[in-house]
Amino acid sequence: MEAKIILNNEEDTKKLAKKFAKSKFKNMIVCLDGDLGSGKTFFSKSFAKEIGINEAVTSPTFTIIKEYEGKTPFYHIDVYRLNGDVEGIGLEEYFDKGGIVFIEWSSMIKNFLPKERIEIDIKRISETKRELTITSYGDKYDRLLGEVL
Repeated sequence: MEAKIILNNEEDTKKLAKKFAKSKFKNMIVCLDGDLGSGKTFFSKSFAKEIGINEAVTSPTFTIIKEYEGKTPFYHIDVYRLNGDVEGIGLEEYFDKGGIVFIEWSSMIKNFLPKERIEIDIKRISETKRELTITSYGDKYDRLLGEVL
């Protein structure tokens, strides 16, 4: 299933993150792609805040994986610096650890992603406006997409 959404500003992004948070489930995998500065980390931060992560969420570009504890654990992963090589970092362990996983630059590791997931591709239209293409893979992700639209 696929949908396109236009977000006009950061407030729209926060509202969408809130909808995703309301529909969250254990072992949810959200894959984010888009150019630098398109809003991947902003969306991740907004989502984390909505699920009760009180710690400041920052881009995991240099640490690769950041773990945040809350009612629901939040695992924020950025694979940009790995050039597609995720062997040996234990990425798969996070997919069934009981939390929620957000992976930035996920298109670089398509072969390592779980079959069932949701992908969000963010295109920058202007300084504040974004176009999101959201694609769901699997029944629970189809339901998730239906709930957030």
